[in-house]
Amino acid sequence: MRRLALLLPLLLFVAIAFMLWRGFSLEDPHKLPSALIDRPLPAFSLPTLERPDVPVTKADLTGRPFLLNVWATWCPTCRAEHSELERIAAEHAVPIFGVNYKDDPAEAVRWLARYGDPYVLSVIDADGSFGIDLGVYGAPETFVVDAGGVIRYKRVGAVDRRVWEEEIAPVLRELGMEFDDLPAGAG
Repeated sequence: MRRLALLLPLLLFVAIAFMLWRGFSLEDPHKLPSALIDRPLPAFSLPTLERPDVPVTKADLTGRPFLLNVWATWCPTCRAEHSELERIAAEHAVPIFGVNYKDDPAEAVRWLARYGDPYVLSVIDADGSFGIDLGVYGAPETFVVDAGGVIRYKRVGAVDRRVWEEEIAPVLRELGMEFDDLPAGAG
């Protein structure tokens, strides 16, 4: 028993060292694995910021590829990516649906009025349950969903020009969307 007591701290240290080594060896922390890739978007029925009295479901979003962006007013990184989302929506006519995550809806409406609204609509995920179904780690996160409602890509963290050109636009191209103004070699 005494031998086990002496060996236990060593085993604990080795286990923690292995977990740290594994965590630090991720190539890109924004490319966290998602169990939902190539799986259907989870079913939901949520109110929107625009019309809280009318719930929106998964069926209301499908029919063509789109981006699903998880955002909140309390999220500084969401503010940093916001202008890029506006540019994508305006220049590329990509439908972007928002998931206002664990936020105050009144504050979210004011925030969109102040900074602009790149979203076709934003569902209210007040308690974070839809975020849990999506496997969200926090805001912002962006998903590419195909016309049939299947998740094809997940981005943890901000979307910027490089992420758009090198990661998201190529996935949307594979889904049949065209973008004429991307630099040569992008996608």
